[in-house]
Amino acid sequence: MVAEAEAALIFTYGTLKQGFSNHVLLQELIATGDASFIGSYRTRENFPLVCGPYRVPFLLNLPGCGRRVSGELYAVSSKALARMDDLEGVTLGHYERLPIELQGEDGDETIVAASAYYGHRSYAEALWKRNGEEGYDCYSEKVARGYVKRKDRPSNMTFLEQIRLFVSSSSDSVPDRSIAVNS
Repeated sequence: MVAEAEAALIFTYGTLKQGFSNHVLLQELIATGDASFIGSYRTRENFPLVCGPYRVPFLLNLPGCGRRVSGELYAVSSKALARMDDLEGVTLGHYERLPIELQGEDGDETIVAASAYYGHRSYAEALWKRNGEEGYDCYSEKVARGYVKRKDRPSNMTFLEQIRLFVSSSSDSVPDRSIAVNS
């Protein structure tokens, strides 16, 4: 169990959730006592949850847009936080860890302050526009269909280059929005 004095609360909404490809990191952290599952939560405010290149999920720090987003809350140690920052490419400008307010999925109206990994501000607005200013309320298996693991992506471009190419490409290739909007 993570020591309460050093614990940070992290809201996961995409591939770090149970059942998705990057959850293995949280499983490792739970096994070493550096993380613990708190419960299912959703954002207090609406935020865009969209998919970028390779169906990678991005929560965008554009409060008031999008929907209330469902996810999982974890208490993590400083060691775990460093590993999660590394996975999310914080120092590379892929994502940025910022505050977020949550409420329990069980109807509890108590507001919980945590942090989340948002798509970096350098491309957030362009990614929102590229997705037709429509987002999901949950990154589900159906929404994630077509997700490409990092090891299987082209290695001749950085992730930021892949994002820039995605946002500049035709919106005709935006996936069908009818799938799993309320899944």
